[in-house]
Amino acid sequence: MPRPAVIALFGPTGVGKTAVAVALAQALRERGEDPVGVSADALQLYRHLETLTGAPTRSDQAALEHRLVSVLSLQATFSAGQYAQRAHDEIDGLLAAGRRPIVVGGTGLYLRAALTDLSMRPPPLPGSRERWTAELERVGPRALHALLRQRAPGAAARVDPGDRQRIIRALELLDAGELEPVQEESQLWTDAVRHPTLLVGLVMERSQLYDRIERRVDAMLAAGAQEEVRRAAEAGVSPTVAKALGFQELLSNDLAGMKRRSRQYARRQLTWMRKLSGIRVMDVTGREPGAVAADVLELWLA
Repeated sequence: MPRPAVIALFGPTGVGKTAVAVALAQALRERGEDPVGVSADALQLYRHLETLTGAPTRSDQAALEHRLVSVLSLQATFSAGQYAQRAHDEIDGLLAAGRRPIVVGGTGLYLRAALTDLSMRPPPLPGSRERWTAELERVGPRALHALLRQRAPGAAARVDPGDRQRIIRALELLDAGELEPVQEESQLWTDAVRHPTLLVGLVMERSQLYDRIERRVDAMLAAGAQEEVRRAAEAGVSPTVAKALGFQELLSNDLAGMKRRSRQYARRQLTWMRKLSGIRVMDVTGREPGAVAADVLELWLA
């Protein structure tokens, strides 16, 4: 059986995906491969927000070239469908050039967009997202969810009344003529990948993961994440950027809230992971990236 054309690493924030990818790249080079990272993170696409989003650092990128990192302006709006086309072009181009894509990310929808050909919902109509975002800030998520329930009861039943992002997305789809919008992240995976793929999910003992998240947030603050966010806000950002994990919390100096939201996001990512068919879950608790990478390489060689 031929080895998978693509290697994909998925996992919660703070688990160490980039470090494992860098170590894996070195191991692959020792076997004559030419690896390139392809980000599957919705927010690492944006320039001038690299500290907040935990984008690969200069040293990371010196050790492993990364594509689809820091390619958009802060004012840009970008859909999963647009990302899918960019990711497909990158992955197909790398394979055609004899290089080995390592897809790295924690955004389940973007992982699916990168690796599969599932149909994507249309991007929002011009002004739709801005209008619904303003309305949500005016009346709150539960009132907007009640409106969604009136217009599309089936769609509302699939959306938590407190899930601001999904409420807005559902209303955008209604504006675009999608009468019963499907919540895309509920369809995280399919066996029908575009290229044979080894999908590895990195997990960690929960208390240690939360401790890493706490320390990661502290390190972001020490590296200037709060100043980065304030500069971005002054320059003006798209609604997508404004919803970035920790963006609003740092603007309001709510550091405890940022840590709490990061832990909540990690829990959602672990929930997504359980929906991924064919994933090879790997516990990285107490392990060095090089040792984890060696196990990933062994799976790929097998």
